[in-house]
Amino acid sequence: MAQKKDYAHMPPADDDHPHEECGVFGIFGHPESAAHVALGLHALQHRGQEAAGIVSYDGVQFNSHRALGLVGDNFSSKEIISRLPGTMALGHNRYSTTGDTVLRNVQPLFADFSFGGLAIAHNGNLTNAYGTRKMLVKRGCIFQSTSDTETIIHLIALSHRSIVVERMIDALKQTDGAYSLVAMTHEKLIGVRDPHGVRPLVLGKMGEAHILASETCALDIIGAEFVRDVEPGEMVVIDRDGLRSIYPFPKLDSKFCIFEYIYFARPDSTIEGKNVYNVRKRIGAELARESHIDCDMVVPVPDSGVPAALGYAEQSGIPFELGIIRNHYVGRTFIEPTDQIRHFGVKLKHNANIGHLRGKRVILVDDSIVRGTTSVKIVEMVRNAGASEVHMRISSPPITDSCFYGIDTPDREELLGAHLDVEGMTRLIGVDSLAFISTEGLYRAVQKTGRNANCPQYCDACFTGEYSIRLTDKEDGPIPLQLSLLAERQ
Repeated sequence: MAQKKDYAHMPPADDDHPHEECGVFGIFGHPESAAHVALGLHALQHRGQEAAGIVSYDGVQFNSHRALGLVGDNFSSKEIISRLPGTMALGHNRYSTTGDTVLRNVQPLFADFSFGGLAIAHNGNLTNAYGTRKMLVKRGCIFQSTSDTETIIHLIALSHRSIVVERMIDALKQTDGAYSLVAMTHEKLIGVRDPHGVRPLVLGKMGEAHILASETCALDIIGAEFVRDVEPGEMVVIDRDGLRSIYPFPKLDSKFCIFEYIYFARPDSTIEGKNVYNVRKRIGAELARESHIDCDMVVPVPDSGVPAALGYAEQSGIPFELGIIRNHYVGRTFIEPTDQIRHFGVKLKHNANIGHLRGKRVILVDDSIVRGTTSVKIVEMVRNAGASEVHMRISSPPITDSCFYGIDTPDREELLGAHLDVEGMTRLIGVDSLAFISTEGLYRAVQKTGRNANCPQYCDACFTGEYSIRLTDKEDGPIPLQLSLLAERQ
């Protein structure tokens, strides 16, 4: 029997992109730690817009405030920040995938252990979370959330190791998946990336204070210095004695998520040694080399298509024009996305610059096509504005497979690239021509020589179906429908 569509958890028609799961930000050794975490989370708002939380420690007790909604709506008042005193704090932005957006799932999660309290914030996805959770429940563990982060907390609790760092290592060695996480005890701030380094995590410093954050843009907003990326498989431990690094896991090939460069990271961030804006411009230039067509103007689908469109225009010599204007004052939850209202979804955020498009041959540049719903509406809007030709160029290869490592992508059945070739997508979207950057071109743009077994690789499973980390829960069989929310990513 066909299931009724859950419109509350479907993206609006103008928001057909993969979504990052969350952003993390922790600081140790600053008298206004919570205020700086709030600012850092504000800079990381693009990594999660549904909820935010901050936990601080004031030398006596842990203090927490978690709320649904945007950072600015919940952490902008002096009253809230004053309830979060202390010289260290940890924060998290959340974007949910399945299940309800409820307060119990908002991170950082906190638990009291025999060694004291511990708060933890996680970016990524554990691919053995369901099986591990099932085992832990049989052992008597009682779960309070549907987040896979809580499995880490219970594994720490059951560890027979004596100190918290060793207990965390013991717990993480029992997990599969991709993660960058930050934890805070009453005396330490701990950051760790999975051995493949799929998700980003950077180290910063502001005076004597140490900072761990998902992206460098979060350091910029508070005037902190970028020190370096936390390395794949590295655990960074920060306390009163300073900073030390531990490498507790076997060394594996780097598999950093290549989609961070295409879409997820903020353009002004530097990750893995590369400025994201520059990489996106190079992707656009490579796209122009591979699939150029003579037209009157290059128009980005704002805002994510702008850097690639600039690169395309510079390489092709075709003028860059803002043929589509974005309304920045409409949020994701502006209106309930019912069948009737979803038809107007694109116009809530995008409007054609009619006076500039009429009679012109247009190249639209966007970062990706997922279900294709946005692309259809954007092309229709540009044609209605009077464009004589509409061509589309995409700065990623076709998305053919779902992500299981911390990115919210639809099931494979909903991915346009999984079922249609480029010709079929061209007809469906309604463009005169459509082209995607090749995987090889993408690697050239991020300055890797190619996909071969002898050099570090990016994770590109959403384009290739080649999963580098075992999909344990998926391989062990389908998760029962009534328990599917337990596989929720952060």
